[in-house]
Amino acid sequence: MANLDLANFVRPNVKSLKAYHVDNHDCKIKLHANENPFQLPTEILDLISCSFKNFQFNRYPDPGCQQLRKAISITTGIPAQNLVVGNGSDELLQLILQVFCEPGDGVAFPDPSFAMYSILAKSMDLKPVPFSLNDQWDFKADSFLEIAEQTKTKVVFFSYPNNPTGNCFSNDEIEKTLNNFQGIVVLDEAYYDFAQKTFKNRLETNNNLIVLRSLSKIGLAALRVGFAAASPLIVTELNKIRLPYNSNSVSQMVANEVLNQFHLIQKQIDLIIQERTHLFDALSKLNEIEVFPSDSNFLLFRTSQNSGEVFQKLAQKDILLRDLSSHPKLKNCLRVTIGTPDENSNFLQEIEKIL
Repeated sequence: MANLDLANFVRPNVKSLKAYHVDNHDCKIKLHANENPFQLPTEILDLISCSFKNFQFNRYPDPGCQQLRKAISITTGIPAQNLVVGNGSDELLQLILQVFCEPGDGVAFPDPSFAMYSILAKSMDLKPVPFSLNDQWDFKADSFLEIAEQTKTKVVFFSYPNNPTGNCFSNDEIEKTLNNFQGIVVLDEAYYDFAQKTFKNRLETNNNLIVLRSLSKIGLAALRVGFAAASPLIVTELNKIRLPYNSNSVSQMVANEVLNQFHLIQKQIDLIIQERTHLFDALSKLNEIEVFPSDSNFLLFRTSQNSGEVFQKLAQKDILLRDLSSHPKLKNCLRVTIGTPDENSNFLQEIEKIL
């Protein structure tokens, strides 16, 4: 009988990692994960139900996601041959690093930003290169380019809008980075639908650009559907290491129906944006809160009280937020996802009582 010390077999760079963690308390009002708070429209659910009647569960998915890439192309205006579908955009982040980086190379990203950039880099024996954002949650391209050169950075990730700060970075600074960085620039536009700001028009002029999008934020979080838009050469290289059948048939079918009826989803997006304005204005009136402008489907705010205590008190009232105070720049900061009008009202009532 084998009784090995398995810890000795784990790579040191993996052993030192902490897993990506999301609090998942059993609360009725979940405003912590940046999801669409609305169920899919009935019209789309009916179409999905009909599709399931003839669904072939015994067959493998289309490995090239041809129908889905065509639907994405029609919705975004990006040619299908420039698209790669991923099991969520997280998988695509990993594939990009696998294609372009060797052990020891630098992987840069703003700080604070999406935690998975650093986790993925460390897991692949790459060097995380965080560069600090200023008080307006923005950056200067000249400073970044200097850091990138010193650290042999091959890839830079920009969450655009940035998670967790909610803002889009300066257009001029992104442009300067695109034109001068001697590496791959990834614009992670997971929250594009709430910002309507994009760099996809630069794909034709900058062959070092990759644009990522996700359907998770607009209603398909359960199915994990993301896609990358890039030059044909980059698409070819990503497809070489993409796992066979990485996108399952259910995800492809439902995503296809959603994109074909996107006008129904757009109504939900418009309501979320409307509620974002309402929630921002209401929080701005509370003296105990500093709330930051957002282009996304969430708001970052700083409380005058200990954010951990505010988080727990809200959880006791069945309202779950994201506590971000472990980051040095986010002391006493919480992030609230824009919910339904009723959920947002309940949140506002409770936080006013607490503060």
